[in-house]
Amino acid sequence: MRARHFFTFCLALLVIALFSPNVSAQFLPKNTLSLAAAKKMAAAAEAEAAKYKWTMVIAVVDDGGHLIYLEHMDEAQIGSIEVAQGKARTAVRFRRPSKFFEDALAANHLGVMTLGDITAIRGGLPIMVDGKAVGAIGVSGGDPAQDEQCAEAGLAAVH
Repeated sequence: MRARHFFTFCLALLVIALFSPNVSAQFLPKNTLSLAAAKKMAAAAEAEAAKYKWTMVIAVVDDGGHLIYLEHMDEAQIGSIEVAQGKARTAVRFRRPSKFFEDALAANHLGVMTLGDITAIRGGLPIMVDGKAVGAIGVSGGDPAQDEQCAEAGLAAVH
């Protein structure tokens, strides 16, 4: 009987915590990225792309690099689906923009190539909360500067 009361008590605390006005609507307990935040980021990145008539694929991943949300704009190339996800996974796994690896390769730091599953091109940005990467956004479809510009717009939507 005690276990049942304890479970009910814990469940009540969780419900209160989730619906309390002091809890951010963007992040869930443990600073994980919510679907609502991912959609908000994708919408902001899409709006930035649409403003310039760019066609993009926008991927948002969680702290493990797993896809939370993917937006494939009309006419965006199919290959950008994998590239956008790769940029996002790179950003969250290494807790830095994917541009870091692009710059390292441009500076002939070829050791970067041995790191494995990296997409070393601009357009992937980590989502940092209290110094921890809770996810990342990756954008692909334009040139690297355009991709990064749209990713920055997406990131700005939740910061």
